[in-house]
Amino acid sequence: MGHPSHSVDCGSLNDALRLPPICEFELSTQPLPAQRDPLKPLDRQEVLNWLSENVPEKRLNHILRVEETAIKLAQYHDLDWERAAQAGLLHDLAKYFKPKRLLELAKADGLDIDPMDEINPHLLHADVGAIVARDEFGVCDAEVLAAVRNHTLGRAEMSLLSCVVFLADSIEPGRGNTTELNELRKLSRKNLYRAVLQTCEDSMRSLFASRSLVHPRVLQTRNWALQMAQQSIKGDKPKLSSA
Repeated sequence: MGHPSHSVDCGSLNDALRLPPICEFELSTQPLPAQRDPLKPLDRQEVLNWLSENVPEKRLNHILRVEETAIKLAQYHDLDWERAAQAGLLHDLAKYFKPKRLLELAKADGLDIDPMDEINPHLLHADVGAIVARDEFGVCDAEVLAAVRNHTLGRAEMSLLSCVVFLADSIEPGRGNTTELNELRKLSRKNLYRAVLQTCEDSMRSLFASRSLVHPRVLQTRNWALQMAQQSIKGDKPKLSSA
């Protein structure tokens, strides 16, 4: 895969997302096997064409920055940068779906719907995005789909690849240049678990300050990241994992 290009060929594509599944794959949260299957190539231009018709230009630029940031962070931590690139490119496919559509697609696919999702269906856009990636673009790779699914709320026991995409969404250059963000960018290079922990705690502080509801997955991700950060305290680079 070459370096991401920011040019978009705005071709016309069918927007019918409930196509028959191209591959038999359930969006499982079970640990992945140690032996990986080869990564199926993704037609990046086809995805860009679809995105150009389904998200605003500003969001497309964000997606491209997340893709690039995920590649760099994965390479730095000796992770699979091609899987990181695919997940980064696909992570916001469902970002602009209407609440009713998000709930319908999630329920049709048998996803567990938390009461918080019913209150704020937008929180489902990551989980539904993985469904779209599978059904619209034939993505069958478990790690890529999990990274798409986990990029907003995280998930306890998520893989290092998921951590990379979760963080890339928060630290891509377009997010700003504050002291706090720059510190988080540095921390993301030093220790993925500590950076995930910091991101969750920053989000929770903001939600508490505005007296907003907190999705239980955010708290679960925070608690898991805290445990993992404590275990990895002796070394800055976490061990590779496919789980």
